[in-house]
Amino acid sequence: MNLAPLTQRFVLHFGEMGSRWGINRTVGQIYALLYVSPRALNADDIGEALAFSRSNVSMGLKELQSWNLVRLQHLPNDRREYFQAPEDVWAIFRTLAEERRKREIDPTLSMLRDALMEQPSGHDDIHAQARMRQMHDLIELMTGWLADVQKMDSATLVSLMKMGAKVQKLLEVKDKVTSTVKAGLTGRAAAPKLAAPPAAVPDENNRS
Repeated sequence: MNLAPLTQRFVLHFGEMGSRWGINRTVGQIYALLYVSPRALNADDIGEALAFSRSNVSMGLKELQSWNLVRLQHLPNDRREYFQAPEDVWAIFRTLAEERRKREIDPTLSMLRDALMEQPSGHDDIHAQARMRQMHDLIELMTGWLADVQKMDSATLVSLMKMGAKVQKLLEVKDKVTSTVKAGLTGRAAAPKLAAPPAAVPDENNRS
């Protein structure tokens, strides 16, 4: 199985970027190949295309399976296992976000919660605990947003991403309206009450 020049460039680049994303070169190249392949591939196909040993391909596929980034398939009258990457890039994004949350964010949140429950022993601990609370609140806010994103379908995600700066403008308008309303209410509260008009004095000439 010979790779076309364009596919080869993509696969090689993914291998180079893999180490920066926390995965090794082999896993990066295997995933890149599966992602652009028009059909599911077995371990022999992958090893031949990338010139990898069977053991390296096997370990790479197990790593990708642990991340839920590839689907296992079986073909009729073929005992070999075939692998394919999800076609929906948003499904890949959601999977990566969820797996990274479980592996990297949840342990940090757990540690921060435990630290915030402890009684500080001095001024330095009080300062450190305050900083930890800021980090804890930020991470919880982000994970809450990611949880909401996970529930969205792909079309909604695309619409959300395309809004971009429009969201910021909308928030700026909301803040201006809120400020104007608050200023108006404050002005009313501070305005002096007008004195009641003097009572009318009866005219002596009109008395019967």
